[in-house]
Formats: sequence, structure tokens, C-alpha cells
Amino acid sequence: MNKLWIIIKREYLTRVMKKSFILFTILTPLLFAVFFGVVGYIMSYKNDVSQKIIVVDSGNLLNKSLKDENNLYFSFSNDDLETTKTNFDSKKYAGILYVPEIKEIQSKKHTIYFYADERLGLESTSIVENKIEDKIRDYKIEKLQLDKKQLESLDTKVALEPESIHPKDGKSEATSMTDKVGAGLGTFLGILLYMTILLYGSNVMRSVMEEKTNRVVEVIISSVKPTQLMLGKVIGVGMVGLTQFIIWGILMFVIQLAVQAFFGIDLQQYRQPNMATNVDPELMSSTMQQMVDEIFKINWWFVIPMFIFYFLSGYLLYASLFAAVGSAIGDDIGESQSLSMPLTIPIIMAFYIMFVSIRVPNSQLAVWSSIFPLFAPIVMPARLAFNPPMWQIILSVVVMIASTYFFVWLAGRIFRVGILMYGKKVTLRELGKWMFYKD
Repeated sequence: MNKLWIIIKREYLTRVMKKSFILFTILTPLLFAVFFGVVGYIMSYKNDVSQKIIVVDSGNLLNKSLKDENNLYFSFSNDDLETTKTNFDSKKYAGILYVPEIKEIQSKKHTIYFYADERLGLESTSIVENKIEDKIRDYKIEKLQLDKKQLESLDTKVALEPESIHPKDGKSEATSMTDKVGAGLGTFLGILLYMTILLYGSNVMRSVMEEKTNRVVEVIISSVKPTQLMLGKVIGVGMVGLTQFIIWGILMFVIQLAVQAFFGIDLQQYRQPNMATNVDPELMSSTMQQMVDEIFKINWWFVIPMFIFYFLSGYLLYASLFAAVGSAIGDDIGESQSLSMPLTIPIIMAFYIMFVSIRVPNSQLAVWSSIFPLFAPIVMPARLAFNPPMWQIILSVVVMIASTYFFVWLAGRIFRVGILMYGKKVTLRELGKWMFYKD
């Protein structure tokens, strides 16, 4: 046990003391902040070129009124289309918007035309179309002598509220917001585990490959058992990963506080652009309150320990197998990709199944994938927010413990042979033979 601790300590300290680790750990949150800031600016970038448009409304559908928006400025012509085209000044105006009269009031489609040397662009085209659609709707309501307020009252928003047949304490625990919060939490947990297993599992494989290539392992293996070396690397790299996540979490929090304090910017308002202009403030406040209530309703005392369990067992399972693959190869990158592919495929499959389990958490695919050991570390945490039956959780935990023990043992059998083998091209069939080599 003392030797295992020495290996873990060596693996951990040699990595966290590197300048590259320190720079990567510190700069990553800053780079992400800059990246999302730039992306947010680009996505919210609006038309900065003023365009004046002459409107020819032959049927008087617009009632000589069209509100300017997004650097689009409208002015109405009293002449017909041909006269307007003859007198058109291309230096002053971007084009002519022609709105023909409606011949059939019941018509569901109406074509308008834009005459110009240059196209408007998708965003400007969409703005013009939406404005004309609203105006034509008002025109039809007026011609048909309908009451606009009565028509608007016909639109009814329906919310499906789930109710338990046998509620606890006479109350139903779930609301219409429960599944939305569960989907968000499940997605976050699943993606976090997917990235961790794939990233740090690959790091374990590269670490083993480097030491085998440099022949350092020949010196180490004379003092410790191969299985101890493998577990030391797996646990050491895992601790490095946890250290990075903790530092990133602290830095993200500090960056958010710094931005709000020094620049007076509330980052919350940029998460959903233009929300405040399109949503009733009272409705938004009520929705946010519902969301907060649902977050507090989640049984965190159960979800967090289960997440940690699947995090540790999933990482230990896959990292051990990655270490076994790393021991079987040297510095041949092509060979490492071919041998690690059977490990990468289940992780990617579990990632996509996770989204199915969030969409339909009680489907057969979601249930059995959350029990299957190669998929469970990613799929089951995503289902936890939806309160799956306890028997499924217990079965998944038991299978996960047994499978982790088996795969670590299996990886150790391969590792002890492969770590000292050089100059031989390894295949999956050869790896199978190594499992049965005697000590």
C-alpha cells in the first residue's frame, strides 16, 4: 500500500508541478470566457449599414405605416411601381419594396417584391416579411370586421401538470417544470462524465506510453508490481483531473464576480438574448421561481453521492482499460488509435444514449443502458434527476461494482505482460492471450 501511495504521489506531483499544467489550468477558463464572449458578440451582431427603402403599397395594405427597425428605414411613395422605378435614386435608397393588393381576402399566401441591385440579406428579409405579415393580418381583420382582441383571446397556452395517483402527504411532488430541470441537470452531469472519462482516460494511456517508450518503466517495475504501477497511474491522473476541475470552478466563480464588480455587467442577461423584450416580466419571474423551487426539491443528498460513485467507478473502469492499451503499444500513434477505438466507441455510444434517456428516461434503451457497465457511468447519472425506480439504481450499482473490479483485474493481467514487451506488433487477439499468461 505504501508503494502504491508513492506511485500516486509521484504521478500527481510530476504533472501538477509542470508549467504546462499550471498555464493550461489557469488559461482555460480565461480562454473559454473570451471565446464565449466573442461568440456571443458575433451572434448578437446586428446590421450596421443603414438602408432606406421606398415602399409602393398599391393596395393600401400597410396604411402608410411601417415601423423602422434594425437600420431599415421605410418611406412610402405616392407613385405607382413603374414611375417609382423610373425615378429611383440608387445612391439614396437601397431598393423598392412593392406590396401588391390582395385580390382574395381568404388567400393564405401573398407575394411581395423587392427591386434592388443588391439583396437585403437573410435577417433584413425576415424582418420585412414579419412586418408585412402582421400588417396584412390587421388588414384582413379590419376587412372581415372581426374583433382583434377577441381573436387574441382565442390563443390559449396549455401547461401539462403531472399529478401522482397516490401522492405523498396529500400533495403531488412533480410540476410541469420538473422534467425541464431534470433534463438540464441530467445533460450537465452526463456531459461532465463523458468529457472526464474520455479526456483523462486518454491521459492515462499516453502516460503509460511515454514511460514505456523512455524505458523508465523498466526501473520502476523492479520495485513495484505491475498492477500497483497501473493503479498508481490511474489514481494519480484522476487526482490531477479533480484538481483541475476544482481550480476551474473557483476561477469561473472569481471571473464572474470580477466582471460584475469592475464592469457592472450582469452575465445572466446574456444567457438568452432579447428575452426581456419578448417575455412578460411577471411570467419570467414566476418561471424562474418555479425553476429555483424545483432545483431545491432535488434530493441532492442522494444525487451527489451517486454522481461521485459513477464518476469514480466509470473513471476507474475505463482508465484501467486505457492503461492496459497503453502498455501494449509504444510510440506508434496509429497503433494506439486502432487499439483504443474499441474503448472510445462505447463512450461515444453512451453519450448519445444519454440524450435518449433524458428525452424518454423510462424507455427500455435508457433502463438497460443505465445498467450495462460500459454505458452506466454516463447514462445513469443523467437519469438520476428523473427519480428512476430504486431497484434499477441498486442493480446498476451492484453491476457497476462487480464490473469495475473485473475490468481492473483484466486490465492488470494485460498490463503486467504488455509493459515489458517491446518490438512486437500487438493485435486484439494477442491482448486476449495475455489475459491467460501465468505469473
